[in-house]
Amino acid sequence: MALCAPHDPPFRAEHVGSFLRPPELLAAREDYRSGKLPLEKLRELEDHAIREVVAMQESVGLKSITDGEFRRESFFSAFYIEGLGNVEIDWSNRSQDWYFVDDQGNKVPVVVLKVGGPLKWKHPIHAADFNFLRAITRGMPKITVPSPTHVHLRSGREHISREAYPNLDGFWADIVEAYQNEFRSLYDNGCRYVQIDETTLPNLLDPMNQEHVRRRGDDWRHLMLDLYPRIINEAVSGRPAGMHVALHLCRGNNQGAWGAEGGYDPVAEVLFNRIDVDSYFLEYDSPRAGGFEPLRFVPKNKSVVLGLVSSKNAKLESKDLLKRRIGEASKFIALDQLAISPQCGFASTAPGNKVDVKIQIAKLRLVVEVAREVWG
Repeated sequence: MALCAPHDPPFRAEHVGSFLRPPELLAAREDYRSGKLPLEKLRELEDHAIREVVAMQESVGLKSITDGEFRRESFFSAFYIEGLGNVEIDWSNRSQDWYFVDDQGNKVPVVVLKVGGPLKWKHPIHAADFNFLRAITRGMPKITVPSPTHVHLRSGREHISREAYPNLDGFWADIVEAYQNEFRSLYDNGCRYVQIDETTLPNLLDPMNQEHVRRRGDDWRHLMLDLYPRIINEAVSGRPAGMHVALHLCRGNNQGAWGAEGGYDPVAEVLFNRIDVDSYFLEYDSPRAGGFEPLRFVPKNKSVVLGLVSSKNAKLESKDLLKRRIGEASKFIALDQLAISPQCGFASTAPGNKVDVKIQIAKLRLVVEVAREVWG
């Protein structure tokens, strides 16, 4: 086990992965869905947009580079819906007691995911995306994938086919196998940096969500402290040596709306010491994330990227504030174990957050400049 935290990756200045889609790409995807645009033309437009977003990342000084998730409808769609199949969004079924909250305080009900059949990894899901990205960047390509626990939290037993899965042991076994196969495939293609976007643990920190899963028959403590950490570990257990895996803890980011609140305290020991990943991207852009005290549980061989810059709004944070926040965090974890980033991506779903491209770039430059001034 390494004795000091890795930082190459993650880098001192980081980002979560998704970026605002150009309007012409959003329009092209609509035309593709309606049959007006062939797939080949859509791919050409995606390729062009990805080249431009890669150039943007390099121009602001970022060292980890993603494709902006420009080939996806949402952060999870490429893996679960297109990759494994038999997962669909039930647009007619929206929870009345589980919702996102936008900047006006409006409640946006969460849609339900339905598993209609077996989940099987049939071929590499992101290998082609990685190979295209690697060919057009001088930086380190980073691939983002949704958490292996995401579908279960959003569906529950009720919406997982009992014909395909009479019990959930088979469901979890198929998901774990899919992730292990995908990680090996990515490694074989040269990928050395993968970020898992983990929404389930931070969602279960919120009493509202705890009550929601209790009513549907789940023990939220068991999910948060036992089952979900075990599934994450099993999913990453077969990854080859040399592949850095980061875990991004997300409280929801649907067009800038958030889905949960609550500090990391109840899950900190499990999160940092029982989950076998190399680094963490932690949301710390608002009081909803609680204080920095849970960082005292992070072992010396792991690193933490502080998500101090909000991707949800257009207000540009001050350097002094960010440096002060980093200083506050360093009271509980060594400064050398830390890095900085926005708290989430700018477009976890295709429509994107309520910011414009200029603000997106300004926030990324801010992250890079603060990192240079703090760590050199």
